Amino acid sequence: MTNVLVVERDASAAEAVERDLRRQGYITRSVLTGAAALLTYRDADLVLLSLELADMDGLELCRSVRGAGDTPLIAVTDLDDELERVLALRAGADDCVVKTWGFREIGARIEAVLRRARRTAAQEKSISLRPLHIDPRSREVRLHDRVVPVTSKEFELLYVLATHSETVVSRKELMAKVWGSNWACTSRTIDTHVSSLRSKLGSGRWITTVRGVGYRMGYGGGHAADLPAASDTFEMPEAS
Repeated sequence: MTNVLVVERDASAAEAVERDLRRQGYITRSVLTGAAALLTYRDADLVLLSLELADMDGLELCRSVRGAGDTPLIAVTDLDDELERVLALRAGADDCVVKTWGFREIGARIEAVLRRARRTAAQEKSISLRPLHIDPRSREVRLHDRVVPVTSKEFELLYVLATHSETVVSRKELMAKVWGSNWACTSRTIDTHVSSLRSKLGSGRWITTVRGVGYRMGYGGGHAADLPAASDTFEMPEAS
C-alpha cells in the first residue's frame, strides 16, 4: 500500500483530498503546516504538497524535502501559472498540478511519479568494496557486516564516490549530483560530510582528498600503522 502525505493548510480541503485518495486505494495522512510536514514526510511514500501554506513558503519546503532525500513530491498550486510550475519543479518537485485537478488525474499523476521513482531505484545497483557494502534500495551502509548509521546526504555522497571508485570526483560534480547545486561557495558542506563519513567508517582511507580537485574512493582495510597521515590527502602530479 502507498502512503501519501497531504500537506494542505485548509483542513476541509485536506479531508476531501484524503477521502478521494483512500477511495483509490491509498493510505493517507494530512498535516496543515510546513513545520508538521518536515516532521512527518519521511514516513510517506509520496508527498502531495500545497505551495500555499500559512507558516512557510511552499517552495522552500520543496527544497528542504528534496535536499534531505529522494521522497517523491508533487506540488499543488492555486494558480494555473507557468512560472509557478517552473519554480516548483526547480525547487525539487517531481510534478506540479493545479488545484482544479480531477481526482482521477491526481491518482494517475501519483502513479506516474511513483513509477519513475521505482524505475530509478531499480537501476541503482548495490556496491561491494569488501568489507564495505552500499545498498541503494535500502539506503544502508554496512562495514564488516555492521550497519553504519549515515544521513541521507552522507549516503548519497558515499554512493557517488563508490560508483566512480576508479576516478577522482570533482567538488563541482559532487555538489551537482548530491546537492543539485553548482554553488562553489557552499562546497565547505562537502568537507563537513566527508569528515563525518570518515569518522563513522573508522578510517580516512575510505575517502581520499585530492587537493585542488576533489575526492576519490579508497579502501579502508589495513592496520592503524598502515593508515595515511591525518590529512588523508595527496597531491595530483603537475602536468608536464
